[in-house]
Amino acid sequence: MIWILQILFSPLPTPALIGLVTFGASVFLWVISKPKPVEQPVPLNKQSVGTEGGARRSALIPEGKLLSYYYEDAKTLYECFKRGRYVSENGPCLGYRKPKQPYQWLSYQQVLDRAEYLGSGLLHRGHKPSPDQFIGIFAQNRPEWIISELACYTYSMVAVPLYDTLGPEAIVYIVNKADISTVICDKPDKAQVLLENCEQRKTPGLKTIVLMDPFDNKIKEMGAAVGVELLSLKELEALGKENFSRPVPPKPEDLSIVCFTSGTTGNPKGAMLTHENVVADAAAYLKALEFAPCQTSDCTVSYLPLAHMFERVVQTVLYSSGARVGFFQGDIRLLTDDMKALKPTIFPVVPRLLNRIYDKIQSGAQTKFKRLLLNIAVARKHAEVKQGILRNTSIWDKLVFKKIQDIMGGKVRVVVTGAAPISPSVLRFLRSAFGCQIFEAYGQTECTAGCTFSLIGDWTTDHVGPPLACNLIKLEDVAEMNYFAANNEGEVCIKGPNVFKGYLKDPEKTAEALDKDGWLHTGDIGKWLPSGTLKIIDRKKNIFKLAQGEYIAPEKIENIYIRSAPIAQVFVHGESLQSFLIGVVVPDPETLPEFTKKLGLKESYEELCKSVAVKKAILEDMIKLGKEAGLKSFEQVKDIYLHPEMFTVENGLLTPTLKAKRAEVSKHFRSQIDALYTSNK
Repeated sequence: MIWILQILFSPLPTPALIGLVTFGASVFLWVISKPKPVEQPVPLNKQSVGTEGGARRSALIPEGKLLSYYYEDAKTLYECFKRGRYVSENGPCLGYRKPKQPYQWLSYQQVLDRAEYLGSGLLHRGHKPSPDQFIGIFAQNRPEWIISELACYTYSMVAVPLYDTLGPEAIVYIVNKADISTVICDKPDKAQVLLENCEQRKTPGLKTIVLMDPFDNKIKEMGAAVGVELLSLKELEALGKENFSRPVPPKPEDLSIVCFTSGTTGNPKGAMLTHENVVADAAAYLKALEFAPCQTSDCTVSYLPLAHMFERVVQTVLYSSGARVGFFQGDIRLLTDDMKALKPTIFPVVPRLLNRIYDKIQSGAQTKFKRLLLNIAVARKHAEVKQGILRNTSIWDKLVFKKIQDIMGGKVRVVVTGAAPISPSVLRFLRSAFGCQIFEAYGQTECTAGCTFSLIGDWTTDHVGPPLACNLIKLEDVAEMNYFAANNEGEVCIKGPNVFKGYLKDPEKTAEALDKDGWLHTGDIGKWLPSGTLKIIDRKKNIFKLAQGEYIAPEKIENIYIRSAPIAQVFVHGESLQSFLIGVVVPDPETLPEFTKKLGLKESYEELCKSVAVKKAILEDMIKLGKEAGLKSFEQVKDIYLHPEMFTVENGLLTPTLKAKRAEVSKHFRSQIDALYTSNK
């Protein structure tokens, strides 16, 4: 080999020739080691199939065969866990860690045993082994959350998650609505929230609080004063061990969990989900991942709230496969440290976190050379992605992307993003950088988290994939918005074994969501693409999601801000790819001069509308009113644009009934909206 090169490159010295040989050999090895494209389960131009009545189903299943379960021996959440124990041969199940320490693991059998003891303890204290028995769980993600939930399932009881962001009033509402007499909490401060409401006799039915963490006599005395007994989780497990009851397993049609959605106005709604609902949704994900199946060697990091169904379904997939779940330390700022220690293979994520990773990578490439190298690496890796090749072993991974992959532990092979849309440019970039499958899912609590899921090998963006194998999807006409099913557009409606049974004790709201034929009406507007995938293009009502998945009702917020003295009109705007709200404000020409006197400003109305000081003062007044009215931080606008002209029917920004034409106002102020988002990044 060397003598041939010497003839061809005779002027070159021997060290240079050896370098060329080494480089050539590296390139040759890189080419021959290039992996084959992933096998596509169905043609990517035909991912869903039309059915009778205008609905569409997944191309992964035959007509009339919607999945209710994936494994014959795992038709309830209890059976899923038992199956995990069997297939893993009692392998590690739940992991936890202390700061700067390795993960410690509970085996499947240890978790099952503790769930039986805890469930037996609940029964010994008078609870019924029945789907009518609701148990509250008010805790951050940790092994005891899963043990508490499994205790409910082992004895056919129902778990009702509570979470901080609901606020005290909503928590009180849920405890009363679900007739919860026992709540299992993680920390004493959560117990205190419950007890303070007991003092005011707002939760007369609450009798017992079980605490995972140690607590002092002071809080025990506080409980005794209002007729609530405080027990430690260890005490209750020990009581159950002494008074053991054989498991009373649930049936698939039994209620498993009541997941209260935060809602946008009024009280939260309790979505009633059966074992079949959750198992069917998990089964459809297992079906979609058949070409990269979940195995006992897989592991995920649990940091997304267990009170939400996205995380619940992900974990159901892993437990039924005998895989591991490692919990973060409880501080999102330490998540990367946890992932480096855990080395997860499956990573559920929300777009907001992916956006942060993307922004961090981009900001790190500050020199021209680094930016050029990053752009070349992304282009080369994306060219492979388009061929169906996904890997983290290429020369570009070694040169550019290794640090990015190491942030997540270096072993991630599947990323699932949900809860809100993700920008196509971010998705394309991260598919290249991560070197693994990134799937996008769409759904809502009422269909147990997901109803669509992008397929293996589909590198395209700007859609949420075809229907899951457990449900049908149809688009229904929304004539008032000019969307028609005949044009492949309309309201997204879902039917299948993953669709919930209704809202707890709320037949009116249930009837709004579920029609007489069992179709769930989502309120989202979708469009079928030629590939058979679904794209979400609008919202039927004036409700939208921010990037972190929080629902916003802009009119509710506008009705609060309009109380500000210097404001004549206000328009609140948000976008699913942005994490905060902005506003367009028309100041009141009559009251603005009086308001600005305090600032020492006496310019014309038009000049005042351009003043940074005036804008700041109005924004502060709006935020003050929002706080007084109980708006959450994500419901408050971050910035505003002051506009000197009123919205009118004549200029096309108001309806004849003087309501804002939201689409028209957004379009009219597009440049100002974009400027506000750009300046606040």
